[in-house]
Amino acid sequence: MKALLVALLLAGVADDEQVLNRFNDPFVAVSEDIADCPEPRGPRVDAAEARVQAHHRAERGTSCWLSGQCSEPNAYRFDARIAAALQEALRGAPALHPSSLWFTVQGRVVYLEGCVDRAGQAADLEAQARGLPDVLQALALVRVGPGGTLPYRRMP
Repeated sequence: MKALLVALLLAGVADDEQVLNRFNDPFVAVSEDIADCPEPRGPRVDAAEARVQAHHRAERGTSCWLSGQCSEPNAYRFDARIAAALQEALRGAPALHPSSLWFTVQGRVVYLEGCVDRAGQAADLEAQARGLPDVLQALALVRVGPGGTLPYRRMP
């Protein structure tokens, strides 16, 4: 019985340390043209980070509706629709290539992360995302050209 309890406790600790998409935010890879572009961490967090984010997400999710800025009672309810629309819009977008790009949608905000070939691509992709219904903001956190620093957290 003690061995089972210890195993369960250790499993819980291991789960707490795992980096997972704990809020099930849309996270989509949309291109893979640049081979040396590391995958972003995106919406994946460990349990401690999830606990820190939980209050802010609850507050942000409902304040949008309470202030009359959202037609849904939670801003995060828009995210799946926004992700589907963005994926479709980017499918034929000239600014998408060449790039290796992922996007996350959280509370009507689109985060584009990855690598692009030229600086103008980032602005074009942000503008395309901002033009979609219900998108509040779009941010491109990308490495431009080969080398350079990554402006996003990446997977280990």
